[in-house]
Amino acid sequence: MVPSTKTRVAALALAALLSCAGAGQARAEQPGDRTVALLKKLISFDTSNGPGDTRALAEYLKSQFAPLGAEVDVFVAPNGKAAHFIARLRGDGSRKPVLLAAHADVVPVERDKWTVEPFAGVEKDGFVYGRGAMDFKGGLAVFASAVMRLAEEKTPLSRDVIFLAEADEEQGQYSTVWLAKNHWDKIDAEFALNEGGYVLQERDGTVRQINVTTAEKLSATFALKATGPSGHSSRPFPAGAMANDRLIAALAKLAAHDPAVKLVPATEAYFKALLPISSEQTAADIKQLLAAKDQSDLDAAGKKLVADNPKDSLLLHALLRDTMVITMIDAGIKPNVIPGDAKAVVNTRLLPGTTTDQMIEEIKRVIGDPGIEVSIVTLLSQQDARDAYLMRSKIPASPINTELYAALDRNAKRVWKDAVLVPTMFEAGTDAIAWRERNVPVYGIYPYPLDDDILSRMHGNDERIGVEAIKQGAEWVYNTLREVAKK
Repeated sequence: MVPSTKTRVAALALAALLSCAGAGQARAEQPGDRTVALLKKLISFDTSNGPGDTRALAEYLKSQFAPLGAEVDVFVAPNGKAAHFIARLRGDGSRKPVLLAAHADVVPVERDKWTVEPFAGVEKDGFVYGRGAMDFKGGLAVFASAVMRLAEEKTPLSRDVIFLAEADEEQGQYSTVWLAKNHWDKIDAEFALNEGGYVLQERDGTVRQINVTTAEKLSATFALKATGPSGHSSRPFPAGAMANDRLIAALAKLAAHDPAVKLVPATEAYFKALLPISSEQTAADIKQLLAAKDQSDLDAAGKKLVADNPKDSLLLHALLRDTMVITMIDAGIKPNVIPGDAKAVVNTRLLPGTTTDQMIEEIKRVIGDPGIEVSIVTLLSQQDARDAYLMRSKIPASPINTELYAALDRNAKRVWKDAVLVPTMFEAGTDAIAWRERNVPVYGIYPYPLDDDILSRMHGNDERIGVEAIKQGAEWVYNTLREVAKK
């Protein structure tokens, strides 16, 4: 019987539908697509810190890694919320492990300022939106998928491969410092990847510079407290005598103060590496900076370099000096009461080598009011905090003459042919300190191309990352990991 026209059309439509479904399934099998899907799933876990509850996400990762034959552990901190997930692929033990660490907690959101649900992993217009898409669940997905891919392919390994999903990186006392203190044997390695440097995407979409952080600034927070007479607001005391007056005067001086320019080994290496890929003007500024003979020369050269590079001025300013920012102010209990004390919090980011004692001395010198108390914000005693910061200020930059750094360099060029790796210092802080203070080299990367728009949304509203950027980063990290871990 000859099929009718309607029957033939229906059959063709069904065949086309099945063909499209098959193609879609094939596309879904691609490693990059799977990394994007994993990112969406990870975003769906609200791990905002506080409270920093990463238990559900850790259990999900456990359900994904365990069937692949990985050894899995979940360590929950005493607060019952901060959960660290660890997966280990066993090698033959001929070389020490390689570690990939990424934090699972994220900063909170202002939901009313988002145009999409921040914990849904919405894909729109070539981007994945959600809190943590860039910082750092994107990295978590890239690192996790690289390790899972090795496990699925049953790649013979010469060393153990460790994947760590960290808790309490954004804030809290149960970060990797706590994990290392209690379970160091689970995360000890020859070298490690963590968050840090940026894969810089230019306006034309090309990537020519990849910053890899080998050191980072130290975050130290200080409390300022001014005191004065209290009383009824209808009978004010002389100007300058009241706590608020004294604190305001002190903060005005701090706000206007710019600490001196300093070059440390990590930033000196960074600027030297920038020379061959910089514009003629920027290269001249860098040479002037590197040739500075005294503090006056350094300050002038640093100021010129920042001024000549307005697009990168905030980053350059932060790399060149210790920074201080007034972040919190607290005074008064009622509109008609003159408060007897006024407080402020100043967050500083200290270059390697700068101690908290030196910063306290600088703050006191700048404000010029010996009656204002300056102390470290800490759960420890002041002396114990000073000792801890002193130890961390001496941590050297991670060396770049390692197999992992070389593999990052080689494999970056496979994805972005014009890319140049530039070792640098991270202007913020990460959990890498747990390894660096134990002399384990750590290389920090945000493993996907980032432009100014993506960076501006970090910790902000409508945070997002490009779908293609995630796929490129997944390929870079997988190839790097495979090279350093396979037999």
